[in-house]
Amino acid sequence: MNNRPNVLLIVVDQMRRDALGVNGSDDLHTPHLDQLAREGINFSRAYSACPSCIAARAALMTGLRPDRHGFTGYDSRVEWRYPTTLAGTLAAAGYHTQCVGKMHVEPARNLLGFHHVVLHDGFLHDKRQQYRDAIEYDDYLPDIRRHLGPDADIGDCGVGCNGYAVRPWPWDVRYHPTSWVTSRSIEFLKRRDPTRPFFLKVSYHRPHTPLDPPPEFLRLYDAIELPEPIESDWSGFLSTAGNVENPVPSQPPFRDRARKAYHASVSHIDYELNRLFIALGDLRLWDNLLIVFVSDHGDLLYDHRLVRKALPFEGCAGIPLLLRLPPPLQDRSGRTDGRLAELCDIFPTICEVCGIPVPAGLDGHSLLDETFRRDSLHGEHCYGEWSNHWLTDGREKYCWFSQSGRELLFDLVGDPQERHDLSAARPERTAFWRNRLVQELAGRPEGYVEAGQLVNGRTPVPSLPWAGKGK
Repeated sequence: MNNRPNVLLIVVDQMRRDALGVNGSDDLHTPHLDQLAREGINFSRAYSACPSCIAARAALMTGLRPDRHGFTGYDSRVEWRYPTTLAGTLAAAGYHTQCVGKMHVEPARNLLGFHHVVLHDGFLHDKRQQYRDAIEYDDYLPDIRRHLGPDADIGDCGVGCNGYAVRPWPWDVRYHPTSWVTSRSIEFLKRRDPTRPFFLKVSYHRPHTPLDPPPEFLRLYDAIELPEPIESDWSGFLSTAGNVENPVPSQPPFRDRARKAYHASVSHIDYELNRLFIALGDLRLWDNLLIVFVSDHGDLLYDHRLVRKALPFEGCAGIPLLLRLPPPLQDRSGRTDGRLAELCDIFPTICEVCGIPVPAGLDGHSLLDETFRRDSLHGEHCYGEWSNHWLTDGREKYCWFSQSGRELLFDLVGDPQERHDLSAARPERTAFWRNRLVQELAGRPEGYVEAGQLVNGRTPVPSLPWAGKGK
């Protein structure tokens, strides 16, 4: 059993695929992750099928698609009682399992198969209102209060957890949530059970807002002129709303500062990961190690005049996914893989690398099976009037907004930034994908399909009756 590889699963929150330097621009400073991508496998067509925090993490931990794990939008009220989870499967196979950072499950202290969780989910209004004492739902806040005083709080920077105003981190970088997750992860590596292989999930809350990177990382982008946000010929029917707590500045100087702060937060994670990598080397744990790096979803970051997530576009549904394989599998490394991949594939992939039987009933497929090819991938999100379903084969993408019936069609080969809607110009392709979506949604309890046709205006729900349990 000791010959099994150790597993490091790194999950970042709200990082879009092209926020990684090797996937985006030379102006983005992610040197350590770029090197990891060059030495490993970089999946250039990885997606979050339901691109928001809870649904994405359910797919990651269960190996199920949204319609099967039950979260088809954001619903923090549902208790998670899945019989089969990634952490539980590895624990049963003899792994010492630990999560540090974000879980975003219900209840907050649900272990979900881990032996132990050192928890920080960020600023969650529902948890702060539900629990009287911070230690009931968070380990970060009680920890920093020992250093910064008993009245210190997560929101002391003065920027909202879903807003795009910027303020650099005002305290020592050691107390930033990103640095804290790294420190607690290194602590686990030093205190783990050395007689067993380990599974460590390192789960960073950033670059999810608040935009509060340490000032030294924000300064990295002072002299950088980022490309203008993507403009499109279809974006008028959608809009981004802010509120007093979470504004979305639209003036170009403040918009650009928000975009730079986002990338500065990614750069901070990149350097913290190298701190973790150094510790792994010092502890002689680097060689027999599987590393998976992934995001739960992206952020539109002013592309198409939109921010945040939950929509079908590449900026928020497209995610980075890197595999760094242990020996003797490293002969597969050093390449880019253009197959469609999604979050539910990570569970069976880790099992195969570790020599653990893949549990029956998973929707995901091992990414080590190079013969596997998806014909298409279905995504969705309950999002009020902008609730949506989408299909892609990596070459085209079809989107249907279920309340209005609005359709979009993109040529991802000729127009990878989704600037031009081709649904009217290519009616035969639009009809092809519409029929594919009819097949995908037939039998769904929301009633999206009737008499072989998509039905507009059906009430979407963020969690199906079996959410939290699996179908």
